[in-house]
Amino acid sequence: MVDFDLLYQWGCAILEELREVSNEINALEGYKPRKRNVLDSNIREKLADLLFSVKCIANRYQINLSIEFNKILKKYNKRDPSRFF
Repeated sequence: MVDFDLLYQWGCAILEELREVSNEINALEGYKPRKRNVLDSNIREKLADLLFSVKCIANRYQINLSIEFNKILKKYNKRDPSRFF
């Protein structure tokens, strides 16, 4: 049986972490200032939090992210080798 509450929580976690990454990029690139309550920001940590949330979902569905990520890298490298590397 699928635990929809757990899947919903993971989905919300991914959205929250993605928002934090987006906010940090906006601040680093000068598009928007940081919010007043954000004293110290660390994009490394925010990206790691996002990946952790994705890893939780991958584990739930028994997906080996290393294998899938390598497939995606090959696809992007073939399609546009100078853009991403």
